[in-house]
Amino acid sequence: MKKTILFLSIAVASGALFINVYNSVVDAASWGSHLPESIETARHYYSTVTPATFLRVFSPLNQILGLLALLVFWKTAPDIRKYLGIALVMYIATDALTFGYFYPRISIMFETGTSVSELSQAWKEWSAMNWVRSLIILVGVFFSSLSLHKTY
Repeated sequence: MKKTILFLSIAVASGALFINVYNSVVDAASWGSHLPESIETARHYYSTVTPATFLRVFSPLNQILGLLALLVFWKTAPDIRKYLGIALVMYIATDALTFGYFYPRISIMFETGTSVSELSQAWKEWSAMNWVRSLIILVGVFFSSLSLHKTY
């Protein structure tokens, strides 16, 4: 049962990582391709659901699974506990970055922004930092996977 929780944690975190990379490679490239028309098209496209719809479910699930993994492996080897703790901190840091950095830029791009310079600035900042966010998630997946390796 313990390893199942850890496998689920790794699977959900990996899914979040790939959604994030997809957003960088596909979505963000489309958003900034022909400003302001491209943002207006994205606004219409995302009028029903957005990638945030997915992440609002799976990001907390990822943190819950990361915490559960840490708790169920707490009394095992100290390295496993340390690795799972680092992974959990990375998953929480990802959400903190999302709320503190990304949501204001998303708001500009998809709700309030009107000028090309304002949209372009928000898009450039979002695009650059999304790779940093992906790296943070990757570090979490790495340490979760390393802890799984240590269990064997």
